[in-house]
Amino acid sequence: MSIPSYDINSQGIHPPATVLVTGGSGFVGAYVTRDLVSAGYRVKALRRKRVVPFYIHPDVLKEVEWIDCDILDTFALWEAMRNTDAVIHTAAKVSFHAKDRHELFSTNVEGTANVVNAALENNVRRFIHVSSVASLGKRTNGTVVNEDSKWQENKLNTNYAVSKYYGEMEVWRGIAEGLNAVIVNPSTILGYGDWNSSSNALFKNAYNGFPWYTNGVNGFVDIEDVSKAIVKLLATNIRSERFILNGDNWSYRKLLDTIADSFGKRRPYRNATPLLSSVAWRLEKFKSFFTGKKVLLTREAAKVAQSNTNFDNNKILNALPGFSFTNLEQTIKKACVQYSK
Repeated sequence: MSIPSYDINSQGIHPPATVLVTGGSGFVGAYVTRDLVSAGYRVKALRRKRVVPFYIHPDVLKEVEWIDCDILDTFALWEAMRNTDAVIHTAAKVSFHAKDRHELFSTNVEGTANVVNAALENNVRRFIHVSSVASLGKRTNGTVVNEDSKWQENKLNTNYAVSKYYGEMEVWRGIAEGLNAVIVNPSTILGYGDWNSSSNALFKNAYNGFPWYTNGVNGFVDIEDVSKAIVKLLATNIRSERFILNGDNWSYRKLLDTIADSFGKRRPYRNATPLLSSVAWRLEKFKSFFTGKKVLLTREAAKVAQSNTNFDNNKILNALPGFSFTNLEQTIKKACVQYSK
């Protein structure tokens, strides 16, 4: 892959411009909101159900204009986007539960289309879409995935991945219609947040002694690096590009061992081979039937954990001189200290 160079010193959006963050109370949105406030931007943030991200300092949150708005409400979304210079679209549904398929497509595809349309109608000058490496498709053979990689239909693609792929297509459609947009594709995000949701559940599972591990390989990235890259891209003239945000490629076993060690917990000790994985998720589903608790391992999550995909992060490193990714051991240790409190 040839990596282009960019002039990052002109035509970007700079403070005190007004930036609207969709999903402002979500994991990525909360950190982006924090970093925008710290950088001096005027920030409007959409949220649902008056949720407040407890892991962001209250002094930051009070600087934000919070708007209770669902991205499926096209009129409210259009109103929220009035007098806005830039939009950072982080709102998304993340789930590997089959029952959430409808909500995944409704939020990640229809919702993204609504945000793109509202941005075009309001003549928003800058748009950053937070997609996912899932939209690039999973691999089974250790292939290195970069920004030029094409979506491949295969059995490893989850409902979440498909929804993010079609959501990203809506942004490319907006770009074709004149939207000044950039797409970022984070790998699995690690950090301190609500450990009852999204990838943060990896920490909760490890803390609770989840016994299964796999030798599948995936990309992982620090939440603070994701937010930092997004805010830096906002101030550049880069457009019509996508960037993989990936700190490093680790096996799930290494990841779970490192989290368990940081918590002082027992490492996972059961190797979930493809055969045993199919048994493990069924056992978890059976157990949840009696306990009423949400399953720790779903069929789709087990499928993803068996994949062997590596992600190339050179393009973003070339585009943002001085930007670097945090060492994953450092990310995990910091997060485990915060979760332990």
